[in-house]
Amino acid sequence: MKDLACCVRCGGTVAPDGWCWDCGAAQPAYHAHVEITAGGRAAGVSDRGRRRAVNADAMALATVGTWTVAAVCDGVSMSPMAERAARLGARTGVAVLAARLRAGAVPETALADAALRAFHAVAALAASPDAAPACTFVAAVADAAGVWSAGVGDSRAYWLPDEGPGVLLTEDDTGEHEVITSWLGAGADEPSPQVRSRRPRAPGRLLLCTDGLWRCLPGADDLRAVLARRPQATGGGNELLQEARSLVGHALDAGGDDNITALLIRHA
Repeated sequence: MKDLACCVRCGGTVAPDGWCWDCGAAQPAYHAHVEITAGGRAAGVSDRGRRRAVNADAMALATVGTWTVAAVCDGVSMSPMAERAARLGARTGVAVLAARLRAGAVPETALADAALRAFHAVAALAASPDAAPACTFVAAVADAAGVWSAGVGDSRAYWLPDEGPGVLLTEDDTGEHEVITSWLGAGADEPSPQVRSRRPRAPGRLLLCTDGLWRCLPGADDLRAVLARRPQATGGGNELLQEARSLVGHALDAGGDDNITALLIRHA
C-alpha cells in the first residue's frame, strides 16, 4: 500500500496542507472525510463524496465563553486551489468571530467583519487574475440568547427546531443558471452579507451546509425528516455528531455527486 505521505501522482513529499511539494498535485485522501466537535455544543462532518477527486469543502468551530462560532466554506470548482481557499476562509472566519466577540462586538458586527477578513485572506492567495482561488462562505454565532448567521455564495444556514417548521436563514447569491454572483476571493466585490438573527423559544439546531447536502435536501423540513428517521443513540457518543453523520450519509446514499458538509450547533 502506498505511503500516505507520498504523492499519488509523482511519489514526492506531501506538504501539511495536502499538496505535493514536488509536482503541486492535490492528494485525494487528504481531508477526504473530516469530523470535528466542540464539546456537546456543535459537531460537523465533511466528506469528499463519491465522484470528486478532492474534498474542497472546509469547516471550523470554536467556543468563546458562552458563544459557539462556526464557518463552512465550499471551494469554487472552476477556480485553482479551491480547497486551499475553503480551508483558509473557514479558519479565518472563525478566528475573526472569536476575536471580535472576545472584544465585546455584537454578533452582527462580528459576522460582517469575519466575512470581510476571510474575503481578503482568500483574495491574497491569487497568483494572478487568472489564477485566483475562490470559495463560498457561511458562518454563525450562537448562545443561549439566540442564533445569528450570514452567508456569501450558495452555502446555507438553516434553523431546525425540535418541534415546528424549520426555516432557511440565508439567501443564495446566484444568478442565471444558479451561477454564484458573490464569493470570497479575487475578482469578486467585497462582501456585505445580510445577517439574520433568530431568538428561538424552543430547542433546536442551527445547520450550516454546502450545496452537496442541500441540493438533495433543499427544504428545512426535508432535513428535519432525515434527522427524525435517525436511529436513537444507544449511549456513548456525541448526538450532534451522529446527526451530522446521518445528513452526510443521506447525501452519499443519494449519489454523493459533490463534496458534502453538515455542521450542527445545538440551541437549547
